[in-house]
Amino acid sequence: MEFFWMILIGTIAGWLARQFMTGEGFGVVGDMITGMVGALIGGLIFERTGIFPGSSLIGSVLVATSGAIIFLYGVRLFKKA
Repeated sequence: MEFFWMILIGTIAGWLARQFMTGEGFGVVGDMITGMVGALIGGLIFERTGIFPGSSLIGSVLVATSGAIIFLYGVRLFKKA
């Protein structure tokens, strides 16, 4: 069941990050992967800063979306170079 929630949160976070970061998306699977990588990045950043948005679904989506936005920004910087 945890795998289902991870995919759901990753998909939502990837889609939200794509909405914030204008430009071409990566499709549904790409958004899902972006959201999952974003969840890892966001989790590390939030843990290091000591900010805990809670263990609810909304808090998880917030952390994953924040990380996904940072990840997409980094990918776009890398693509330009």
